[in-house]
This record gives sequence, C-alpha cells and structure tokens, in this order.
Amino acid sequence: MTTASEATPRSVTSKDTATDKRPGRVLALVLAAQFMALLDIFIVNVAAPTIRSELGASGAGLQLIVAGYTITYAVLLITGARLGGLLGHGRAHLAGLAVFTAASLACGLAAGTGQLIAFRLAQGAGAAVMIPQVLSLIQRHFTGEARIRALGAYSAVLATGAAAGQVLGGVLVSADLFGAGWRPVFLVNVPIGLVLLVLGIRVLPGEPRTEGARAQARARGLDLPGLVLLAAAVTLLTVPLVLGQELDWPVWSWVCLIASVGFFAGFAGYESRLAARGGAPLIALRVLRIPGMARAALRILVVMAINAGFLFTMTLHVQGGLGYSALRAGLMFAPTALVFGAIGLTWRRWPARLQGALVPGGFALVAVGSSAIGLLMRDGGDGGPWLYAAFAIVGSGMALGFSPTLTGALAKVRPEEAADASGALVTVTQLGQLIGVAAFGTLYLNRLDTPGAQGSGHALWACALALSVAAIAGASVGLVRRR
Repeated sequence: MTTASEATPRSVTSKDTATDKRPGRVLALVLAAQFMALLDIFIVNVAAPTIRSELGASGAGLQLIVAGYTITYAVLLITGARLGGLLGHGRAHLAGLAVFTAASLACGLAAGTGQLIAFRLAQGAGAAVMIPQVLSLIQRHFTGEARIRALGAYSAVLATGAAAGQVLGGVLVSADLFGAGWRPVFLVNVPIGLVLLVLGIRVLPGEPRTEGARAQARARGLDLPGLVLLAAAVTLLTVPLVLGQELDWPVWSWVCLIASVGFFAGFAGYESRLAARGGAPLIALRVLRIPGMARAALRILVVMAINAGFLFTMTLHVQGGLGYSALRAGLMFAPTALVFGAIGLTWRRWPARLQGALVPGGFALVAVGSSAIGLLMRDGGDGGPWLYAAFAIVGSGMALGFSPTLTGALAKVRPEEAADASGALVTVTQLGQLIGVAAFGTLYLNRLDTPGAQGSGHALWACALALSVAAIAGASVGLVRRR
C-alpha cells in the first residue's frame, strides 16, 4: 500500500530545486486563481432561477448555462496541461487567466441565453488552460516538506471553493447590486482576475528552461490525433452526465455514454501504438507507471465523486425539501469545508504510527458521517446540532482520503513529468465530480416519490447509504497492497 509516509521524496536534487526565490508568492497567486475558478462552478447554481426568469431561458438552455463551463473545462484539461509544457507553465497559466477574466466580463454583459452559453464555454476553456498549471507550478517551485505544505494548501482550496461558491452566490443574488440581478456572480471575477494578471506578470515571468528542454517540448508537440480522440471521448461522457437527468435520460444520452467507452479504448490503443513507435503520446505512459499513480487516480476519482455527490444532494434536500435560502444552505457546509482545510494543512504532523492508516481511515469516516447525516435527516427534520458534527466527520474523512493520496502520488513525479501528471490527476478530479453529481443526483431524484421535507428526507437517506457504500469501496482500494 502507498502510505502517507511515502509522500516525502527520498532526496532533493538540483533538478527538483525551485529556481524561483519567491515560491510563497507563486503559491498564493495560483491558489487564488484556482479558488476563483472553483467558485465559478458552484456560484452559478444559486443564480440559476434568476437567470432563467430574466433571460427567459428554457430548461435545456439553463442547463447549458450552468454546465457549459464544466463541459469545456473537462474536455480541454489535458490539452491545457500539454500547453503548459510547450509554453511554460507560468505563461500558460496567465494566458488561461486572461481568457477566463475576459469571458467572465462577457458573461456579465450577455444580452441573451445564446450569448451566455457561448461565453460560459469560453470560461471553461480558459480555466482548462489555467488550472492544470497549478499543480505543475507547485511541483517545480517546491520540494520536500515545503511541497507537502503547498499541496495541503491546494487541498484546502479545493474543499472550501465549493461551499464558498454557494455562500457567495447567495449573498450576491440576494444583494441585487445596482439592480444587476444575476450579473455580479460573473462580474465579481473581473477585478480579481485583473489583479491576479498584474501580479502574475511580475511573479510568473516564465520558468527558465534549457534549450534542450525547449526542444524536447517542441518535439512532443500536441499530439493532435490523441487530442481529438480524447476530446471526443470526454465530450461523449460528460454531456449526457450533465444533461441526462434534466432531460429524463433520452436515448441519445445512452448512445453517447456507450460510444464514449469505444473512444476511450481507441484513445488508449492509439497512445500505446504511438509510444511503441517512439512518438510522444498525449499522456506519457511512464507517468501512469509511476508506483502508486494508478491507485491514487482511482482513490481521487472516488473521493471527488463522493464530495460532489454529497454537496449536490444535500443542496437539493435543504433548498428544495426544507426550503432553506441559498445563503443558509451554503453556510451549512462550513464545518465540512473548514475541517477539510485544517486537516489538509496538518495531517503530516500527526504521529508516524497513524500515517499508514490515514487514507482507508478517512474513507471509513466518510461512511460513518454520511450514514449519520442520512439518519438525522431522513424524517424531514433539520438534524439538530448533531448534524454539524456529522458534517465535520465527512469533511475530515474526505480530507484524509484526498490529501495524503495526492501528495503521495505527486512526490514521485519528476519536474519534467509534472505537466502530464498534473493534467491526468486534474482530469480525474473533474470526472469524479461529474460522475458524483450524475450518479447520486439521479438516485436522489428517482427516490423523491413525494414532495415536501419528508419525501426529500427519504431520498436523502438512500443517497447517504449509497455514499457510505462508495466510501467503503474507496477504503478497500486503499488497502490493496503493491506487489
């Protein structure tokens, strides 16, 4: 089993040493951009009813406004990671940030549904170029214990972004600033993005690379056939996952899901043949052969599916079933986010005898916490004060399942492989979130047989049991020992 103690590299060589003398500023900059991009996934959910009424959007149109960002983000993540290797991770990060900021402004000024959908797609494309560089820059600018602390901060940002997005969305929509309705949920990104661009030009001038490294990056190119195959596979998977439930799972959604399996198989076959010919595949196979990488990817997929499914079904229950406001619903998740962040920053300081049990123990905590939440709320009640303790248990479990796994996997990645490893793990993270929303959201809606708090509570209880089963499965993955 890959334990958390394996997360520290055995040695630090000159290749691993950061050349930048301001790694703290680099970390603050890229994590602020990561936080902003995460906010944008969740903040729009709160504004969706207002957007629909003011723009007269159809149900499908509203779904594309909400999900268009996520679709292009997931489809283009690997491409964004490869662009980082070609252009330099700092330059690629700034380019993606510029696109994201400009698209946010365009979203806030959109005059109709079609325009807003197009600009949301552009937002996702900018995020897909910007976000994969975050892990790559952490890999290149930090080593040893400093890298582990930086990855803990990265985990904390992932945890708090979702809850903060729902809270901030509720505040902005409720405030109705200058009578702008839903538009501030997009326009809030513009001043933040401009500040980050100005600072980024100073802090991220581009990593110095030898001529040999630049020539190697140019030789690898973008692997256009691989890009097309992967983009088609991810599109065929994500579009029905995002839109299927809203449209009552039409035939085309199942056809797309089945076709995605064929395209993923075709992509894997093409990449294997390309590597055998001495070519440069889109995802370097040596990255997948790094000890523990495949297992880490599976763990991350499971924990992010649980995280997204938990947030989505709880939001449906407390806003739809219990009638809570968006602000109150967002504040309910504060214990989960705070505990996730705190543990993500401190788990390395825990006693060494506990380190090997952190990941499976974390999944076990998620199972216990999810079951407790389901029991407390299954009859339509508010759960009382014990509910917040259960939320904290879920947050601590997800932190232990995610942070040591991510750190242990990336600790063994060489700087020249950072772009490939980051793109793969970020893509797995995003796919896990999509699968979690689709799977657990569908279960909740299918079990919602009667309206009101009690019917919603029964549906939530079914989801809580399913989340617990998924967590137990994640724990069993953590117990598989490497030969």
